[in-house]
Amino acid sequence: MTPAEPAADAAWVVIDAPQAPQALAAFCQELERLYRINPYLEFHIWQCSGNGQIHAVFRNLSNQRELDLQIRLERKSEFDFTVRYDHGARRSTRFEIEAAPGGSRLRITDDYTRSTPGTPVDPDAADKSLHAWGVALQTYLKRESRWGKSALWRWYMRRLWIPMKPAARRIAFIILMVMLAEIALFALVMTIYWIEQRN
Repeated sequence: MTPAEPAADAAWVVIDAPQAPQALAAFCQELERLYRINPYLEFHIWQCSGNGQIHAVFRNLSNQRELDLQIRLERKSEFDFTVRYDHGARRSTRFEIEAAPGGSRLRITDDYTRSTPGTPVDPDAADKSLHAWGVALQTYLKRESRWGKSALWRWYMRRLWIPMKPAARRIAFIILMVMLAEIALFALVMTIYWIEQRN
């Protein structure tokens, strides 16, 4: 299966993942998690109303836009599905999964094609977070492949990390690094003290 070529008025990112295509497709079933991994989207509401209909309210930090969207999920197959938006510069986002050496490949394509030909897209309204989303998603998938069997890791990522706002994730990471540095320093001091006592 080869992903289709993107339309002219489109932006896309391609992600290589260590998961097999079926495992990546299962991961992508959780659409809310998929979108919350984007480090530029700050969600206020994500409400599923059934039949693939979703109401989402969020702030896009890449263009400083507040968006209140009705989202419709259309599945062509488990490896090819499209998310359509009721308004905004971006009309839809397509997700395509294929097998690749070492795992699988995910292409995310944002379609900006206008319903009226020749109508330009407001560059300030375009979502500039696609590349960052791709990087964050690839990092998450690699960590999921490495640590996903750990119940503690799954609990932390799904119950704490995913619901956090992007700024809160950065703060939590800094605090964690400071704590690890303090532990390492304490261990070093105790090691030196133990060596001195032995001598």
